[in-house]
Amino acid sequence: MRVVMFGYQTWGHRTLQALLDSGHEVVLAVTHPKSDHAYEKIWSDSVADLAEQHGVPVLLRNRPGDEELLGRLKEADPDLIVANNWRTWLPPEIFDLPTHGTLNVHDSLLPSYAGFSPLIWALINGEREVGVTAHRMDAELDMGDVLVQRAVPVGPRDTATDLFHRTVDLIGPIVTDSLDLIASGKAVWTPQDRSRSSFFHKRSLEDSRIDWTWTAEELERFVRAQSDPYPNAFTHHRGERLRIVSATVSEGRYGGTPGRIFIREGDGVVIVAGAGARSGRLPGLVVERVRTEDGSEYAATEYFRTMGGYLTAHP
Repeated sequence: MRVVMFGYQTWGHRTLQALLDSGHEVVLAVTHPKSDHAYEKIWSDSVADLAEQHGVPVLLRNRPGDEELLGRLKEADPDLIVANNWRTWLPPEIFDLPTHGTLNVHDSLLPSYAGFSPLIWALINGEREVGVTAHRMDAELDMGDVLVQRAVPVGPRDTATDLFHRTVDLIGPIVTDSLDLIASGKAVWTPQDRSRSSFFHKRSLEDSRIDWTWTAEELERFVRAQSDPYPNAFTHHRGERLRIVSATVSEGRYGGTPGRIFIREGDGVVIVAGAGARSGRLPGLVVERVRTEDGSEYAATEYFRTMGGYLTAHP
């Protein structure tokens, strides 16, 4: 088959590599220009560089739909478009252009976690597994019929970084299997159960702000979901932003006001957590490592020299 690829960052890079290895003819790659956005500077393997290394023509676009792009697509005459981590909506005149339409590869177990940053949101929400889905693109974002889907378990100490590496390794096999099914005429497209669908927005600074009325279990996942190199979960101490690099749930139960810097436990410092903390029946969050705004990282027991005072959502 003649294949056009739309994609960006490491997800797109892995997809393009799988297409190049597949034996099908990659006739054009469309990708976004480099960005300074915090979430787009990480996992930033270049689709453009990989395409150029293999003699594949490249177009850079922030958004699709201009006449030059449409003309180049028609000239390429693809049998299939494959997309992964394309950051804007593709119009029908693009996704319906090829004979076999457009295959989109999305890093969640659709119909759950359509949209953006699915691994982070899934970990925050305590999902037991995550994965990757290859589905047919249509007019509704991430809602088209599913062709191939693979899952991996979420361990009790997994970070978003761990889950990224585990799921990005699924991309190559999923792309290869999908192309084999489509080319052989054996593809079976399964409609998504819309009653189970959920859609999540792009992440911003506000989404990393700690709310100490959350339970310690929720906050511990919140910290793991924003592991390096992602922007970390943050709070404020004495008016300055403080990033929480690692944390666990306390063994003891601690009562008082959420956000109170309370007591040492093990290798960290307990912060009172949970809206019901005044009952004294809830565990706290044991903060183990922190990072200040200048990038300095400390063990919590070194940073919090004395107990008392509060961590707050705002300065």
